[in-house]
Amino acid sequence: MLMIVLAIIIIGLSIFLAVRMFDENAASANLDRMTSILVELGTRAQKYYRTPAFMNGGGSSFVGITADAQGLALLTNVPVSEDGSFNVLVAGTDADVTLQGVGVEDGDGDGVNCTATLRVSDDDMLMTILNR
Repeated sequence: MLMIVLAIIIIGLSIFLAVRMFDENAASANLDRMTSILVELGTRAQKYYRTPAFMNGGGSSFVGITADAQGLALLTNVPVSEDGSFNVLVAGTDADVTLQGVGVEDGDGDGVNCTATLRVSDDDMLMTILNR
């Protein structure tokens, strides 16, 4: 009888740990995909910066990338995907623009999905993970 109880406890613990590991892997993969999309949007913002104004670009400025749907439309026509939602957090200036991505998974169990920001300048990008 003791062996059966011990076996049930071990099996239950194994199932619990497997589910926990699966959830952590899903959250980590979601964060990776979301940050990859943010970098792609950052690359598009740099392309906008380098494109002359007469060709519908920024002409060495991020000013046209505004913190609304119209500004985001310069970077993507799909601001929401199965990996998360993306927006312009801080409107573009002559020097930079800040983008934000919010994933669909909550990796640390605090009730807030994984979140990251990407500050884009003419020749650099700085990713900050706000929540895992």
